[in-house]
Amino acid sequence: MRGVFVTGTDTEIGKTLVSAWLVKAWAAEYWKPVQTGAADTADFDTVAQLVPDATIHPSAYVLQAPLSPHEAARRERVRIDLSAFTLPAAARPLVVEGAGGAMVPLNELALTVDLMERLRLPALVVARSGLGTINHTLMTLEVLRRRRIPILGVVMNGQRNPANRRAIEHYGAVPVLAELQPLPAVTASVVAGLPPPAFDPPEVG
Repeated sequence: MRGVFVTGTDTEIGKTLVSAWLVKAWAAEYWKPVQTGAADTADFDTVAQLVPDATIHPSAYVLQAPLSPHEAARRERVRIDLSAFTLPAAARPLVVEGAGGAMVPLNELALTVDLMERLRLPALVVARSGLGTINHTLMTLEVLRRRRIPILGVVMNGQRNPANRRAIEHYGAVPVLAELQPLPAVTASVVAGLPPPAFDPPEVG
């Protein structure tokens, strides 16, 4: 199969937009293993709105509070168990969107990076383009490398910042695969009009 795990350097970093972009461009399927903040807007609902014909696989955990998964689960008297996660059977490439960043806790022991290690998908790191992104991105890359998780590359969100891009590529030894500019609106037609990514979904396994 082909697939990718979309992680970020922070919350509200644009992972869902990037995931929808890839789902549309690759005619891919989508899975959000752990959804928090479902009482407001669920990311899988956003992807379904942005890519109406997408195949959306059910989340293993859907939690209501807009909090870190471990805390949202605790408030609902639920424990997130890594053994509950297996990749859904997908007929097309699979885009998996994580909750927050790689070091976000899932329970009293496990972090999102443990889930990434379990699923054995290459990581695509979504990062801001502005001030602070170098530190956050390099730390994320370091964590992934320590766990020997393959890194596909980085996607930067926001106004182009050539200096920050060069720094991430140089110090992170990783390609910046795309730079998504601020959009006039985030709608299905706008996502459909984005240029396709200049990279293909990697083979897994």
